[in-house]
Amino acid sequence: MRKYIGMFRKVVVLTFLILVISCQKRKEERIGLEAEDYHKAIDKITEVIVHDIFSPPVASRIYNYVNITAYEVVASGSNDMKSLTGQLNGFDKSCNVNAGELVDYKMASIIACLDVGKELVFSGYKIKTYQDSLYNSWGQVDQKVFEDSRVYGLNVAKCVKEWLNQDSYAETRSMSRFSVDIEDPSRWQPTPPDYMDGIEPHWGRIRPSVLESASQFKPAKHPDFSLEKGSAFYSEIIETYEVRKEITKEGDLSEKLQIAQFWDCNPYVSVHKGHVMFASKKITPGAHWIGICKIACEKEDVDFEKTIFAYTKTSIAIADAFISCWDEKYRSNLIRPETLINKYIDEDWEPVLQTPPFPEYTSGHSVVSGAASVILSDIFGENFQFDDDTEVPYGLPVRSFKSFEAAAEEAAISRLYGGIHYRSAIELGLRQGKELGKFVANKLVMKNEAN
Repeated sequence: MRKYIGMFRKVVVLTFLILVISCQKRKEERIGLEAEDYHKAIDKITEVIVHDIFSPPVASRIYNYVNITAYEVVASGSNDMKSLTGQLNGFDKSCNVNAGELVDYKMASIIACLDVGKELVFSGYKIKTYQDSLYNSWGQVDQKVFEDSRVYGLNVAKCVKEWLNQDSYAETRSMSRFSVDIEDPSRWQPTPPDYMDGIEPHWGRIRPSVLESASQFKPAKHPDFSLEKGSAFYSEIIETYEVRKEITKEGDLSEKLQIAQFWDCNPYVSVHKGHVMFASKKITPGAHWIGICKIACEKEDVDFEKTIFAYTKTSIAIADAFISCWDEKYRSNLIRPETLINKYIDEDWEPVLQTPPFPEYTSGHSVVSGAASVILSDIFGENFQFDDDTEVPYGLPVRSFKSFEAAAEEAAISRLYGGIHYRSAIELGLRQGKELGKFVANKLVMKNEAN
């Protein structure tokens, strides 16, 4: 009897080992998703953001939530990554829902990212079409792995959507338009060629992800408004005016012109030809830095987890930087150089770049570039050299930088060369962004202590 019991035990153990080996073999045969697959998903979201012409602040919100969603999926299946639950404002409910036996966390993260993305854009069908093509491909390889991953990814996406829907974005859609004070010569006024209303005047009400409040990094005050020759403010007006004249003399070979064009990042440039008007679409400042994040990830050949880590931390800093900057823009409500120069100095003067439709101070690109450069330096190193080909699809050449900080400084000064900002908005905006970036870098704990 004991002999038979012993044989039965051996059969049970052998069967168990066969099942384990079979399961392990099945895992090894799964789709080998890599960082490049995640890059492609973010590229698709960028493509739709450009198509839908989202403003820079709104675009930053999209990047923020899609990357946080993907991060939470991957972190739940990682020994190295720490959940952002309890670290982001209002994000107190864990999204670590029960996972199926065969969840592929890389696959689930892309599924979740795209599911949130299609809810945040106008042309969600474009993302769904891309998502369906991935579903079809993955399902043919291993239907069970795909289904477990899909269910898990969508459940995490649902959890994140419940959180993001409480950030006051919906409420700001029905708030009043920005009221222009034409009696005060220092206040912002709509600019040529379309004289559009101020964009996102209530963006400072959006819930930040990490900042304690929108005004936490309120910048130092710009020089007092004055049209008196020799005053600090008037000197800055003249500097912006003179730079345009300098660029005109040098023509297309001007380095300053090339810098202005490279960092334009205006998602909606209105082009008028006779009675015809059309829009030239491009990426936003935030999207440019998301592109730089991709460049850094690919240059270092980082794995899937670190790729999502880099995208997420950068996106959080960018989104909070826009909230901080817009909070100041509509508080200081400062008039743009183009308006003052046309009215008091030269009515025929035009900036190199089209003036964006919102107040001047501080420079959004400067704030965002400062914040993003600090985060990327923290991840990849302070002396990270890279070739920025982000603008190649828009007909602009590659520019090379010795560091993220150098790129941020060039992005900031480009606003002076473009004729759309005064120097104070640039320099103090860059400082504002760097201080904000350091805060985000230090406050977020995205790696488990044991690792």
